[in-house]
Amino acid sequence: MAGLPIEPEAFAEHVAAALRKLQPQYSVELTGPRELVVNGRRLDLENLYRMVNHEPGRGPEIVEHYLQQLFAGDAAQLTAMSLEFARSRIMPRIQPETIFQHLTREMVAHVPFVNDTVIVFVIDLPQMTVSVTTEQMIRWGMGEDDLERLARANLDRYAPELELQLVESKEGGRAVILAQQDGYDAARLLLTNLYARIARQLGGDFYVALPARDMFLALTPEPDPFVKRLHSRVAKDYRRLPYPICSDLFYVTRDGVAGTKAA
Repeated sequence: MAGLPIEPEAFAEHVAAALRKLQPQYSVELTGPRELVVNGRRLDLENLYRMVNHEPGRGPEIVEHYLQQLFAGDAAQLTAMSLEFARSRIMPRIQPETIFQHLTREMVAHVPFVNDTVIVFVIDLPQMTVSVTTEQMIRWGMGEDDLERLARANLDRYAPELELQLVESKEGGRAVILAQQDGYDAARLLLTNLYARIARQLGGDFYVALPARDMFLALTPEPDPFVKRLHSRVAKDYRRLPYPICSDLFYVTRDGVAGTKAA
């Protein structure tokens, strides 16, 4: 990227500095390799990073235009977004509880999940995703459970035809890899028909690993050496990948998803 850093965290730092210059009254905090918190609202820079990577010669121009469009009056419009406009764009994401080290829990619309994670909700727009705030949820006359039902239904429709790659290991275990790379791979743990799609390939109940936002690995709960080997790899991926979620496994049955994190 001409004139801009290639490394994701350095890119995010560059964008944060540009935004502080453009809007010095804003509170801007870098919370991930491609993520900022601006005035308490999470801003995902993934789409902006891809836009600049596609036209590296125009990198500074693209970033400046993006920020001007987004924050030169548009922030108020985002907050005032109607439910009619947002309804089909609300999507779920699984996040670690640690996000509340950077965000005020009471300001973020979310529901608790297993393995020390929560389900948050984002509005998926062409150039960015922004988190749904509690204020928006209340203004729309909705509760967290309403948002969750809506977001899960949108997730079901988002990419109904998923490509699943089946892998068999030397130990005798099997795994299914899902890699749409659309920002919602890990969130697919929340699909309504997930069990039906994967159980027949893995022979029944199964584990799912979500070390980061763009990773989804389902695996058989045995043999033990196979599970331990993959779990070790998951722990390493959790420590090294952007947007980390959880180093523990999720246990998926016909009745739903349970955590495996030790009490």
